[in-house]
Amino acid sequence: MATARGPAYLLTLGRWRRGLGIATQSRALAALVPGVSQVDNKSDFLGKRSHRRHPGILQLSHVRLPQVLVDAAQLLLLESSMPNMEKQVQALTNYLWSRHLPVEPEELQRRAVHLEKKFLENADSCQMEKLCGEVLHALRRTTYHWQELSEGLSLVYMAARLDGGFAAVSRAFHEIQARLPEFQPQTLMDFGSGTGSVTWAAHSTWGQSLREYMCVDSSAAMLELAEKLLKGGSGSGMPYVPGVFFRQFLPVSPKVQFDVVVSAFSLSELPSKANRTDVVQTLWRKTGHFLILVENGTKAGHSLLMDARDLVLNGKEKSPLDPRPGFVFAPCPHELPCPQLTASKPLACSFSQAYHPIPFSWNKKPKEEKFSMVILARGSPEEANRWPRITQPVLKRPRHVHCHLCCPDGHMQHAVITARRHGRDLYRCARVSSWGDRLPVITPSELPPSPAQDPPES
Repeated sequence: MATARGPAYLLTLGRWRRGLGIATQSRALAALVPGVSQVDNKSDFLGKRSHRRHPGILQLSHVRLPQVLVDAAQLLLLESSMPNMEKQVQALTNYLWSRHLPVEPEELQRRAVHLEKKFLENADSCQMEKLCGEVLHALRRTTYHWQELSEGLSLVYMAARLDGGFAAVSRAFHEIQARLPEFQPQTLMDFGSGTGSVTWAAHSTWGQSLREYMCVDSSAAMLELAEKLLKGGSGSGMPYVPGVFFRQFLPVSPKVQFDVVVSAFSLSELPSKANRTDVVQTLWRKTGHFLILVENGTKAGHSLLMDARDLVLNGKEKSPLDPRPGFVFAPCPHELPCPQLTASKPLACSFSQAYHPIPFSWNKKPKEEKFSMVILARGSPEEANRWPRITQPVLKRPRHVHCHLCCPDGHMQHAVITARRHGRDLYRCARVSSWGDRLPVITPSELPPSPAQDPPES
């Protein structure tokens, strides 16, 4: 992607290093954050770790579902004896991936008025009833018809989305755990809990501290299915994860808060922007520390998440329990407008997580889950470590690396990193980094002033 501003700041960092005469020092690179709030040129930012484990690495290896969950899902599908399950799963997967957001009533009204005027202009004498029929027919042809998922699809949805949803949410949880290992949540709420993949992923991440899981879903069939999965595929027995509660409605009391609140692939199930606004505001009021929103890695999913992000950041409403404002913990290193959406050709900011699927007969090879996410936290942006985010696959070439970065100044940057220009440490860190990782560099505004201007490079 083309640079959205002037000279690349990674080039500025390389020149600053050479101006100070430290180009030959491999572990005294001031462009790399040494793991503390203030940059220390003499610190060893890697410690005893190799470059392959630098502090910006966040990618997970292939995610595996707990074996007890895999066994329960296979048992439920075997007992159901549903015909053409593979075709139903593929059809639902394609539908969910290509799904658009519902058209707002105001937009639908505007389109109807426009079509009515157009038909009136082209008609000599048109009866009103015929005109209304033509308008409705044209709207059906030109407008995306959004509809809610049927409750009868619960088992098909489990077969299609349980493992991919688990992988995406596990990656979001890993971001928090890797950057804040001291964070030990005790309570979690999952809005639109569906098959319960969030509960399983949270238990795998923080099972030693979590004592209460609140699963909220309007579908009674989904809640029943999630409870069966927790009990090994049966309606009786002890649940594998203790402390899980199921509800069809969000808690009403303003005094109820949770350490972690999650909405995974659920905001896109709401029928209008007004509904999404109400839900996001409610979820933020219920958030004690982190609000995690995950959707499909499409333009529609990313756009929806950016609306939710802006709603929280610009919201005037304060929680009676926690008046602290919100900031973006991940993936954005800033609170500015998303440069992916404001580009001349807008792109979805998405990430990819490899996982081992539930081994149904049609589903045995490793897969990749493409998703978009935003993690909002209570507190001040100064509490976050703002390193650029790698937004596309890293291209490794002989003696140089291409990285597409979302930077703390709110711009995208295509950085070409070499050992000669940027130092051995930064080059090696970039070379072992992946899509979704953070590159441990600081911006020019954080650098001490250079004693003299570098001469132009020949």
